[in-house]
Amino acid sequence: MLNLETTLQKVCIALTKLTPPQGLEILSYKRNRGITILRLDDQTFLVRERGYEEFECRVSAADLPKLLKSMMKREFPRSRKVRIYRLSGPEAIGLPRKKL
Repeated sequence: MLNLETTLQKVCIALTKLTPPQGLEILSYKRNRGITILRLDDQTFLVRERGYEEFECRVSAADLPKLLKSMMKREFPRSRKVRIYRLSGPEAIGLPRKKL
């Protein structure tokens, strides 16, 4: 669990250390809303939003922080803590996580 204020910075740092096709999944406390980021190559990411809106796009590394900031405001409006999971590849998207 991470504070929402520091999440953007820590996610951007973690994404630079990943190799394709690894990624990260940012989920709300209840795990019912989230943002999934997969690294496709050195400068391209696949970003999926699921929750209030269903959205998927490919973005460059330069545009990623701005897009993530707007998505996080929309998906986690009242959250103070979020969960971050590391994904080994595209097949790990949507796998059930440990329930409370």
